[in-house]
Order: sequence, then C-alpha cells, then structure tokens
Amino acid sequence: MTTHTSRGRPGGLPAEVTSFVGRRHEVTEVRRLLAASRAVTLTGTGGVGKTRLAVRVGQEVRRAFRDGVWLVELGALDCPDVLADAVAEALEIRDGAGPPLTALTGHLRDKQALIILDNCEHLLDACAVLADTLLRRAPELRILATSRQALGIAGEQSLPVPPLNLPDCRTARTSSLDGFLQSESVRLFAERGRAAHPGFAVTDDNREVVCHIVRRLDGLPLAIELAAVRLRALSAQQLLDRLDDRFRLLSAGRRAVLPRHQTLRALIDWSYALCSHEERLLWQRASVFAGGMDLEAAEAVCSGDGIARQDVVDLVIALVDKCVLIREDHPDGVRYQMLETLRAYGAERLAGPGERAALRERHRGYYRDLAARARAELFGPDQVRWLRRLQAEHANLRTALESGLASRETSAESLSMATDLLYHWITSYYPGEGRGWLERALATAPGPARSPAPLRGRALWAAAWLAIIQADLPAATRLLRESERIGRRLGDASILGYVALFRGMAAMCAGRAPEAIDLYRQALEHHRGTGDPAAAALTLIRLSMAYSFLGRSPEAVRAGQECLELCDAHGEGWHRAYMMTALGMEMWRQGDLTRATELERGSLSFDRSLDDLLGAGVTIEVLAWIAATRGDFQRAARLLGVLRGVWGAVGAPLSGFGHLAGYHEECRERTRAALGEAAYETALRRGAALGPREALAYALGEDPAGVRASRTRPGDGDGAAVLTRREHEIAGLVARGLTNKEIAAALVIAQRTAEGHIEHILAKLGFNSRAQIAVWVGDHARDEQATDGPPNGSPDGSPDGDGGHVNGARARRPAARDADGCDAGGCADGRVTRGGRR
Repeated sequence: MTTHTSRGRPGGLPAEVTSFVGRRHEVTEVRRLLAASRAVTLTGTGGVGKTRLAVRVGQEVRRAFRDGVWLVELGALDCPDVLADAVAEALEIRDGAGPPLTALTGHLRDKQALIILDNCEHLLDACAVLADTLLRRAPELRILATSRQALGIAGEQSLPVPPLNLPDCRTARTSSLDGFLQSESVRLFAERGRAAHPGFAVTDDNREVVCHIVRRLDGLPLAIELAAVRLRALSAQQLLDRLDDRFRLLSAGRRAVLPRHQTLRALIDWSYALCSHEERLLWQRASVFAGGMDLEAAEAVCSGDGIARQDVVDLVIALVDKCVLIREDHPDGVRYQMLETLRAYGAERLAGPGERAALRERHRGYYRDLAARARAELFGPDQVRWLRRLQAEHANLRTALESGLASRETSAESLSMATDLLYHWITSYYPGEGRGWLERALATAPGPARSPAPLRGRALWAAAWLAIIQADLPAATRLLRESERIGRRLGDASILGYVALFRGMAAMCAGRAPEAIDLYRQALEHHRGTGDPAAAALTLIRLSMAYSFLGRSPEAVRAGQECLELCDAHGEGWHRAYMMTALGMEMWRQGDLTRATELERGSLSFDRSLDDLLGAGVTIEVLAWIAATRGDFQRAARLLGVLRGVWGAVGAPLSGFGHLAGYHEECRERTRAALGEAAYETALRRGAALGPREALAYALGEDPAGVRASRTRPGDGDGAAVLTRREHEIAGLVARGLTNKEIAAALVIAQRTAEGHIEHILAKLGFNSRAQIAVWVGDHARDEQATDGPPNGSPDGSPDGDGGHVNGARARRPAARDADGCDAGGCADGRVTRGGRR
C-alpha cells in the first residue's frame, strides 16, 4: 500500500486573517499539556474560541513536528461512518485501496505529527475510537481536539477554555484608558469594531458602555465579534440598549463559516440539541439562578415534574461535561455557573408563564429559608461558613428579594429576608444595597397602623444600623424613633435594646460619648434579659470603645474581656475580631504598640478570611496610626492610601465609627509633615494601587518585598526592584515604541534574545501587553522624579529600603526592623509615643 501527500512543507493549517487577541496563559498551558500528553482536548461552550486557540497553538508548535500540523474540521460532518475518510482527506492522503482507517494508520505509523480534531462533540464516540486507535498505532503522533466535552480516552488531558477576561465596570471610568484596553474582551471588541467601522475607537466617553457590552456577552469571542459587526450601523450605546434581545440582534454572521456559527442562537441551538430531554429540563430550570448554584439548591429548586431529586446530581455532571454548566471550587464547596448567554437561552425555553412562576416561587422560598437558617446560626462556630455561603449566593438573594417585592402578598417575606440578611449586608460590600432593600420592603409591607409587628420593628432598627454605617444620622434617628414606638407598644425588650444600642452609636458619631455610654448600658441590660448573645457582644464592643475614647481604660478593658469571653463560649469570630480591634485601639492609646499590633493583625486575619471590608478598614486605620506613632511614616502613608480604596468602596469614611475621625486626621497630618508633600503623595498612591490581596498582606506585614514584586500594576512603581538592568533598558525601548527587531538592532543582540527579555518583563510585572510596559515605564519615571532618586533608590541603582532621598543626598539605610516594625535599637527616635492625647 502506498500513500501520498501534497508536495512542499507538510501541514494543513489555515492562515490567520484576523488578529489573535489574548490567550497568553491558555496558549502556554496547552503547549505544556501537549509536551506531557499525546492527547489533549480543549473543552468549552460554543463560541468560546476553542478552534482559534487550537490553531494558534498549532502554528506555534509546528516546528516541533517534522511531519506537520494538520487541522481536521468536523463541524459539517454528520455521519460518523465517514470520519476516517474526512481525516484522511484533511491530511491529503490519496489512497483508493483498502479501508480509510487502514490507510490512516499506515500513513501515520512512523510520522511525527500533530492532528487537530476540531468540533468533536456531535461525533464524540466515533472521535474517541479513532483517536485512541491512531495513538496506539502511531507512537509519535499527538492529537489536539476541540469539543464541548472531553473524548474520554486513556491518557487524555483536558483543558476548559474560559471566555475572554472581562473588565470591572465599577472601575472602568476611574482606571486609565490604556489599562482598560488591556482586557482581552475589550481589545477584541475594539479591533473587530474598527474593522467593521474604521471610525470606531474605545474612548473615555464610551468606555463604560463598551464595558457593559462585553460583560453582557460573557466575554464570548463569537458573541463579541457578531456584536462588533453591528457597529457598521449602530453606536455602541444603541448596541447595548438592544442586547436584551441578543439572539435576534447577533445574527450578522460570516458567510464563510458554518451556519450554526453565523448566529448566536444557532450556535446554542446546536448545544441544546446535543442534550437529552432531562438535561434540557435542568438547563431550563437552572436559568432561574443568578450567579450560579450549589448542588443543594439545584436539588431543591429544579427537581420534580420530570426530574427526580436523586437524578439531579447526574444531570448536573452531564451539563458540566457538555460545558453548559461551569464547575467552580469555593472554600466551602463546589458551585456551578452558567454563562449569562446560556442562562437567557434556557429561560426562553421554559414552557410558559405558569412554569416560570412556579419556578420563581420555589427559588424564592429556598433562599428565604436559607437566610433564616443563616440568622439562626449567626452567633456560633458555623458563622464564617454561613456568611461565606451568603456571599456566594448574593445574586440569588437579590433575585429572591426582587421576586418577593413584586407582589404585596409576598412583600412581608422580603422584609423578613432582608432583615435576616443584616450581617450579610455589613460583612460584605453591600451596606447601601441592604438598606435599599429594607426601605423598599418597609414601604411595601403593611405599616405600623396595621397591627405593628416585631418584624417591622426589627427591620427598622436594622435599616437604622446601615444608615449609621453610611453616616446618615438623620435617617437613622427617624428609623429608630418608629422602631422604638413599636417596641414600647409591644413591650418588646429586644427591639428596645437594639434601639438603645443604635441610638448610642449615633450619639457617639455626633461626639456625645457620655450619652452613648448611658444608652449602651441600657441596651446591655435589655440584651442580657432577652438572652441575645450577639446583641450583648455588639453592645460590649461599642461600650469598650466609648470608655477608651474618654480615657477610662480599666472599664474599656473590662468590657472588652467580657465580650471576648462571651464570644469564646459560643465559638464566635466576627464580634470577637471587632473586639480585638477595639482593644488594639486602647493598647495604642496606652502606648503598648507591640500588643496593639498583635491585636489588630489578629483581627485583620479574620477580616481577610471573611472578606469583611468594613472590619478591615477600621483595623487598617489603627495599624496606620501605630505606624505613624513609631515614626514609620512610609508605611503609615501607604496604609492611608489603602484606606482610600476601602472607604470609597464602603461608601463613607470610618463608616459607623465617626468618633475616630480625629485620630485619622492627626495621623495624616503627622505623616505628611514628616515625609513632605511629594513623597507623601507617592507613598499614598502606591498604597492605593495595591490590589485587595496585596493590600491586606502589606497591612499584615507578610513579606512586603514579595507583595511589591507580585503582579505589579501600572503606576505602582515597585516592580523596578525585580527587573535586571538589561530588562530596564529594554522596557524603556518598548515604551519608546520600538519593535522587537529594532530593539535587537539597537542593543546588538539577536531578535529572539530581545523577545525573550520582553517575555521575562511581562511575566515579572504580571502584564500581558507591551502597552502596559509603556504605562509602567512612564509612571515609574514620575515616581522617581517625585522621590528625587534613580530607579532603585541610589545613584548606582542599588536598593536602599524605601528608596527615599533627603535634599538630593542618598538616604541612610534604615536599621533592621522586627516583626512589629520597630528598629533593632527601638521605635522611631527611641521614645515610646502615646497614641491618644485627647
């Protein structure tokens, strides 16, 4: 038997006719998997870019395969019996005798080649048999497959291909435009939009609209490309306004591709057709969830009427395999996400209004009960698990609340649910949203004229607490007044205790500390009488802080110790962490900086485990004050920079702790005076530029050098320490706009060497484009001008601590510091400065 291939360079890959955007990490990972395994499958939902990624990898590795890289497109093939013929044809094997599989195996037996089997999902079994056969008979062959689910053959490695990364619309306007354009989905939309309409560009004026477009399209490359085509006739805003009907709008496909790739609906129809009847039912019902679901929720909401509860787990697994659901690992268990595009499709497929209404009712009931269970177990050992679970379910909680408020008959359910979620609103990022839900429910549910109920009284003081956090004292006073009337009418000691507690907080924020102490004592008496340990702990925290503020240290410590003992008796952590923060303030006031630091870091560690932004903000405040007291003004300034972002996200500075504003102002003024305006602003900006994880690590004193070196972002300026002198030089040439070839010529090095240096720079700085390097170089140059020093802080480029210079002279290297930030010879100027002089 003889086989023939076409003459010339072996291989059959199409040329790229449009730019390849992003996917740096995925390309690297696929190459790594191909080096370790002979069978690799790229899985993912339709339109996610599996084919394009596979072809790009094939182009990059083609030199490693002497007999070529071959693309076999199977999307148009409907009959599994002719699969071997299709592969032979793609490999340009011309042999009229014998079975096609025999010709294939004979041809490939001694070949070192890579075959890309594209779109295997509808021929899954046939593709699995063929791939397994070829790999067994051709020892130097490798197969890279794309499919909605893995082939399931021995030795196979699979890689889920995610959508393109998305920008954060909350920061789209405040971030730099260059930084915004580094998002892969934005870059793809910008490039394809410019191809459709040469006058289109992403600008400061339309960046928020573009952000919402790519997020609504889930970062799916196909959806983004179909949307960008519409820019021929529509503005970006008009496009966004019409995305609710995305399946009709995104129908302007390319004639050269398969029909199902020409419209978004046809693509998803194809995925839907590959599912069984029960899988389609689960897909439809899972569309009621917003932000994903766990298995318990899926079993409770989606079972019945054609799906047995015990079958839900198998159906979930099947939809994960088909990339309809995406598995995500969370600290407290596995969750399943669905792209918004697939969710909208599933919702359209629901049978009718009756089925939709019943499904929404089951969803609402499940999350109403979940909120009640979380409140019942709030003050105990399972507290963190419950609060994390509520954070993961936040989008579903929103949906359930909205569903309940749609009808007056169910509005009381939403009022109860929003009140049960009080600690969720506070420990997450949602105090303003929580207050909004409570006030909407209070306005909709029956009012006090209709038999005032404990629920309404409880909801009123809950809303008042959130108003205090937002520094809205007039609203808090109004809400507490109505709550108190209900409590007195009902003789409800619990309501009256909470009213006294929050009236005390309001008095403290207004500077009336003695009045606040009297109110806290009243509240504590009520809460002890009702046996409410959470309320008693919360009151003791505030009482301790009030005593400390007035300089009554023994009473402050005594209240603090009582609170800690109460929390420890119940295995509780959140109130305990706030109490540690309060005691840390008192230790700072007493001048015991070491103990104060220990307490604050212990509290912040808990805040980090729960992602409690408000708690973290108060604790970082105290750590900044401690740093300034020690004379470590660089650290104090950076922590103040971190706090800019924290209080901006919460919505009010020192939310609910307004009486501490004087300490904050004193810290800021001392730090600015010690550093000078330019150095202070530079340090402040560097602190503000830290991401959430890096900021918390820095505040906790966890390897600050590592924090500075990790994932440096444009404007941070600290990445200089991780680049070599040659890399600094090349980064500067990149910033000047030189190509790799021009850089190589300028430095008299090989172009491949220049490319390697640039790859190292990108990896060290955590960037993915040359534009980010240019932004970083510009920001770093400004930082050096502000600190009056060269890149690494000394005339010869060697590091000198914080890189500061005084009057143009090289700064003395600071003495080694212990874990608490003190010099080996003592803190600051050798004296222990007391933090509280009020």
